[in-house]
Amino acid sequence: MEKYAILSDIHSNVFALDAVVTDAKAKGVTTFVNLGDILYGPIAPRATYDYLQALGAITISGNQDRQIHEAQADDIASNPTMAFILDDLGQAPLDWMKQLPFDCHISPEIYACHGTPNDDLVYLLEDSRSGKPELRADSEVLTLLDGVRAPIVLCGHTHLPRCVELSTGQLVINPGSVGMPAYTDDEPWLHSMETFSSLASYATLEKNGADQWNITFHKVRYDVAKAVDAAKQRGREDWVHFLTTGRGL
Repeated sequence: MEKYAILSDIHSNVFALDAVVTDAKAKGVTTFVNLGDILYGPIAPRATYDYLQALGAITISGNQDRQIHEAQADDIASNPTMAFILDDLGQAPLDWMKQLPFDCHISPEIYACHGTPNDDLVYLLEDSRSGKPELRADSEVLTLLDGVRAPIVLCGHTHLPRCVELSTGQLVINPGSVGMPAYTDDEPWLHSMETFSSLASYATLEKNGADQWNITFHKVRYDVAKAVDAAKQRGREDWVHFLTTGRGL
């Protein structure tokens, strides 16, 4: 029986990715699903791309994947991290990101998107207007799903592991972030997403004998120091804090 590993928000952290994939394979995973925000980050964009090419995961695009291949001269000039990413990647990863689908029906029962089915910048499950994540009302999540009826809905973007059962019986699953356990953002308003540990996150998904879905969340230790060293080399002390503490600024 097929067993899925659900990954999201790798953010160029190849060290966390390797640990997660190793853990998932040891658990008998047969299919990897990657929900986007893959290569943006001050750690190892090209190495992450190369690793994923060998893995062969089902992959969709995230908002920061678009940000990379849509970057204009002004964006690059004002963002040293973007300049590093583009220099490190070369052309092939850009071409690959451009062709990634926005969303995907992995099977008749499993639908995947990064943010919502209509917008990769919107959080499907959380409202962050208070400065911290608060679970949306059932009706609001259903509105954002905009008619998607798949029994299993996969999403990423918030970096927070979560499983929500809707009034329709659907399960919405966010596996958390492989490579970035916390962040603080000022768009569209100031807020922080925090997991309060440095561990990498992912989820596994499989059917049990009763033809129902079992979801398991996993936290994996990896060599955080390697990721931190890379972030320090790019002058990203904010990322050092996120990576080591799982806390926002």
